[in-house]
Amino acid sequence: MDLTTMYLGLRLKNPLVASASPLMKRVDTVRQLEDAGVAAVVMYSLFEEQIRHESQELAHYITQGQHTFVEVNSYFPDFQSYQVGPDGYLEEVARLKQAVGIPVIGSLNGTSSGGWVDYAQRIEQAGADALELNTYFLVTNPETSSAEQEDRYVELVREVCSRVRIPVAVKLSPFFTALPHLVRRLEEAGARGVVLFNRFYQPDFDLEADEVVPNLVLSTSNDLRLPLRWVSLLYGRTKVDMAASGGVHTASDVLKVVMAGASVAMTTSALLRYGAGRAGEILGDLEAWMGEKEYVSIQQMQGRMSHRAVSEPAALERANYMKELNSFHTLGTLYGASGSGLSATAIDEGYLSV
Repeated sequence: MDLTTMYLGLRLKNPLVASASPLMKRVDTVRQLEDAGVAAVVMYSLFEEQIRHESQELAHYITQGQHTFVEVNSYFPDFQSYQVGPDGYLEEVARLKQAVGIPVIGSLNGTSSGGWVDYAQRIEQAGADALELNTYFLVTNPETSSAEQEDRYVELVREVCSRVRIPVAVKLSPFFTALPHLVRRLEEAGARGVVLFNRFYQPDFDLEADEVVPNLVLSTSNDLRLPLRWVSLLYGRTKVDMAASGGVHTASDVLKVVMAGASVAMTTSALLRYGAGRAGEILGDLEAWMGEKEYVSIQQMQGRMSHRAVSEPAALERANYMKELNSFHTLGTLYGASGSGLSATAIDEGYLSV
């Protein structure tokens, strides 16, 4: 059975990829993921803020006292051309490449153009097989338009792609008005792939302590519906490879992602919750299902449930919204007069799936 797939020009042994997480900070853990069958790993992100902080800190020590002694300015090279940064990250990329045989995808997280994007090239030099550009910027200024923000993303992608020869994928949030148009612009800017979607861990309020607190909630398979919908809609309308991220926990989830049209399914929460061995269970179930349904390859099923392939593509669009609302009317008739909850009939007939 042929599980191989192509992603960012890389031939992967199967469509299951371990996305960025703290698991990538330990070489032995990545080895366990490889042994369990994961086809590639995405490094945790190197943040623009990390690079800028370290650069500013060095600038402070370089310029300290320069007005006291004229000669001080000759002691150091021009700061603008002085390459500094989190070398530990680059060393970790190099260590992983030496330790495992699967592709290692670097991750660079930022929102603006500037000297920090030179680290894309340094990640390539460290041995990364590809680069994932993780982008997210929360617009809070009412004077900033959506068009201006999209231009900012496109220019950043163009600048990063100009620095490297390895393929670049862009990890996006779902919060765009015209996502297909943006993906096309990113493709024109040099991106080879898109990852749908970035999953943000929103803060919560502690009413007793009167403060904002972080609240980490791992995904479930239900979270897969959003990326699944957009992968289905984009398949055949763009030449970039697609990865679905957020909600991949089972073999069924991987199958849905591939049938929607994605090249790979990325998982993190399942590995954090159950350990590296979960990858082997997913792949075993995947092969069993394919054998039962007489599929011989991943390519054979890719895109079979995309917008272009299904008999009722409107079910992926607005008509599905109206259909789901009507289903709640049916559900409401199954409540008792007291409104205390679903009746046994409702549970038996499977209405909880709504």
